[in-house]
Amino acid sequence: MPDYQLLYYLRPIFTLPFLLLTPFPTLAQVQVPETRTDAERPQVLAVATEESIRIDGRLDEAVWRAPPAANAFVQSEPREGDASTEDTEVWVAYDDSHLYVAAYLHDSAEPIVTDIRKDFSESTQDVFQVIVDPFRDRRNGYVFMTNPEGAWGDSQVANEGREVNTSWDAVWRVETQRVADGWTLEMEIPFRALRFDPQNNRWGINFGRRLRRNNEVAYWAPIPRAYNFYRLSLAGDLVGLPRASAGRDLRVKPYALGGGVRETGGESFARKKELGADLKVLLTRGLTLDAAINPDFAQVEADVQRVNLTQFSLFFQEKREFFLENSGLFYVGDAARNLRVRLTPTSDTDLLPFFSRRIGISDDRQVVPIKGGVRLTGQEAGLMVGGLWMRTSEITGTPSYDYSVLRLRKNLLRGSDIGGIFLMRNALGGEADYNRVYGLDSYFRFPGEIDWSSYYLKSDSPSFDSGQYAWRTSLNREGNFHHIKLGLMELGEGFTNDLGFFNRTGVRKYFIDWGIRPRPEYLRSIGIREVHPHITWNYYEDLGGGIRAKRLHSGVTLFLESGGNMQLQSNNLTEVIERPFNIDSRTNPIPVGRHDWTTYAFTGSTNSSRPISFTYRGTIGGLWSGTQRAVSGSVTLRPSYKFSASFSLSRTSADLNNPYASFVKTFWTVRTNYSFQKDMFVDVLVQWDPTKRLLNSNVRFNLIHKPLSDLFIVWNEQRFETGEGIMPGRSLILKFSQMVAF
Repeated sequence: MPDYQLLYYLRPIFTLPFLLLTPFPTLAQVQVPETRTDAERPQVLAVATEESIRIDGRLDEAVWRAPPAANAFVQSEPREGDASTEDTEVWVAYDDSHLYVAAYLHDSAEPIVTDIRKDFSESTQDVFQVIVDPFRDRRNGYVFMTNPEGAWGDSQVANEGREVNTSWDAVWRVETQRVADGWTLEMEIPFRALRFDPQNNRWGINFGRRLRRNNEVAYWAPIPRAYNFYRLSLAGDLVGLPRASAGRDLRVKPYALGGGVRETGGESFARKKELGADLKVLLTRGLTLDAAINPDFAQVEADVQRVNLTQFSLFFQEKREFFLENSGLFYVGDAARNLRVRLTPTSDTDLLPFFSRRIGISDDRQVVPIKGGVRLTGQEAGLMVGGLWMRTSEITGTPSYDYSVLRLRKNLLRGSDIGGIFLMRNALGGEADYNRVYGLDSYFRFPGEIDWSSYYLKSDSPSFDSGQYAWRTSLNREGNFHHIKLGLMELGEGFTNDLGFFNRTGVRKYFIDWGIRPRPEYLRSIGIREVHPHITWNYYEDLGGGIRAKRLHSGVTLFLESGGNMQLQSNNLTEVIERPFNIDSRTNPIPVGRHDWTTYAFTGSTNSSRPISFTYRGTIGGLWSGTQRAVSGSVTLRPSYKFSASFSLSRTSADLNNPYASFVKTFWTVRTNYSFQKDMFVDVLVQWDPTKRLLNSNVRFNLIHKPLSDLFIVWNEQRFETGEGIMPGRSLILKFSQMVAF
C-alpha cells in the first residue's frame, strides 16, 4: 500500500472528533493549573505530639481532635475541578522517630474493597494514598497507600512517575476502622524509612483518594486529569517538621532454602539447599548500598505463556525483587503515553538500553545462578546515582560473567534533567568476550505541556568494527484534550547491547502517536465518560532508505463511567523478511520478501471492581500471506476481597498461502488467589498448551511473618500429556527469610 493512502485509512478517525468538538459548559469550581509556583502551593502543618499514638485506626488521640490540616479535595476524575463528592479530612503529626498521618474518609455508601494483599491494585477499589517528597525537589518521592480493610502498599517514584518502583519496601504500619459514615485510618512512617535532608524542615506532600463506585479520583493539591498522583511539581508543602535525622538504617536479611527438584523427563529428585543474605545500609543521607550474596528467586511467579505470531522474541517483564527495587534510576528514555487503560505506561521495546532480565536468565528463559552483587542508589552532591554489579556462575557451555551498570542524572530547572549511562558485560577467564555500552541522555520540559527526550548510545564489541551506535529523540505533548508524540530512532548495523532489549539493528524508525479526548456531556447520560480517537504510526526503514516494516494503528476508544472501556481498531501492517523464520513448529518457514496485511479488532473490559468482570478481544483479517481469526479474553470472579479466580483463553486460527498451511494456537490460563489475612496468601497459576499437550502449574504460599520477612512454599510442575510416558518435572521449595534491623 503506498504511504499516500495513509489518510484514506484515517477517515473514520477524523470524522468522529469533529462531531464531538462542540464546546460544552464546564461545571468546574476550581481551575486546575498545569504548573504551580511555591506561593500558590497549599500547605499542611505537621503537629508535634508527645502523646503515644496507638496505631489502630480509631482517631481517639488528642492530636486528631484538632481541626483537620487538609480537606477540600478536588476531583481529577470524572469532573476536573469539582469538589470531591465525599468529604476527606487529614491530619499530620510527628514525634522524634515517626511521621503520622490520620484521615477520616466520609462515605454515604459502603466502600469497595477487592484485595487485601500487599501492594494491591489501586484501580479496582477505594484507596487513600499519601506521597511525600522529602528532598522537596518536585520530582522524586515515596507513596504510601491503604484501603478500607487496612491493606498496605508502598512505592518509590522518580521523575514524577517516569519511573515507578512498586517493589520498594519500607517498614511502616497502617490500620483502619469502619465507621457509620465511612472509614478512618492511621499511618505510622518511621523517619529512618525515608531519605531526606535533616536541615530541610519543609517537604513536598499530596494526598489522594479513589472513590471506586463513582470511578472518581480526587487530590488535596489539585492535579489535571492528564497526569496522575506522581506529578510532584503540583504537590503542596508539609511544614512544621523538626530538623530530624533519619538515623542509622542497617538491615540484614538472611535466608535458608531447601527442597527437591526433578527435571522434566528425569528419573529422580535432586536435593536443593541454599543459604544467602541481602544487606541494606544507609551510607549517607541520600545514598543506599544493597548487597546480595547468593540470591535466589525461587518464589517468583512463572511467566505466562503467550501466542507469538511475529519474527521477534516476546518481551517479558522483570519480576525479581532485587532487580525491581530502584529500577527506575537505571531507566533511559521517555515513558510512553499513559493509556488510562492501565496506570503504568509501557516503554518502547524497540530499544530498552537496560533490561535487567539479561542478568541471570538465559535467552530461552532458563535460570543462570547468580553468585552475588551490589547496588548503589540515591542522590548525592546534586546527582541521582545508580550503580549495579552482578556476577553469574559458570554453567555448561557458558562462562561466568560480570555485569555492571552505572547511571548518573543531574536535575536541571523545573522538571528537566541530563544524564549518562555505562553498561558492561565481561566474560571471566581472559577471553576477549565483552560488550560495553555508554551514552548520554536528556529530558527537557517546556511550557505548554511539552517535553523533549533524547539519548545517544555507543557500543563496543569485538564482533563489530563499525555501526556501533543507537539514538532516539521524541517530542511529546500531553494535555487533557489533546496528546501527540513525534519521534525518530536509529540503530546502527553493529550496535550490540547484551544488557538491553531490542528487536533489530541497521534500522531507522519514525513514529507518531496522536489523539484527542473529548468529553461531551450528552454521552455521559448513556455511560460514556470519554471518547478517544487516536492513531499510532511506526515506520521502519534500513539505513539506505528501503522499507523494513510499518504499522498504522487507528482506533476509537470509549472510556465508560463504570471504569470499563471498549475500542474498535484497524491495523495496517507491512513486514519485510530477510531471513526465513518459523511461526509455528508444524509449518514451513515464512519466506523472504515483503508481506502486507490488515487486521480489525474489537477489544474491551468491564468494571473490574464488580464480583464478575470480563476482558475481551476479537481479531479478524490478514496474517502474513494469509488470514487469521483470533479471540482472547478472561472472566474474573471475585466473590470477596479474600478470593479471586480468573479464567483466560487465547486462541488464533490461521490459514497461510505461502507456505501453504493451517494451524491453531491456543493457551488456557487459570489464576486463583486467596488471602487468609493481610500478611498470608496463596496463589495458583495453571497454564495449558493443547498443541504441545503441556500443563504447567505454579503454586505459591507466602506468609509475611514479620515486616520484610517471609516464608515461601512453592510447588512447580511441568507435565506432558502426550501418552509417551514422559516423567513430569516437579519441584517443592521452602524458603525462609528474616529481616534484622540495627
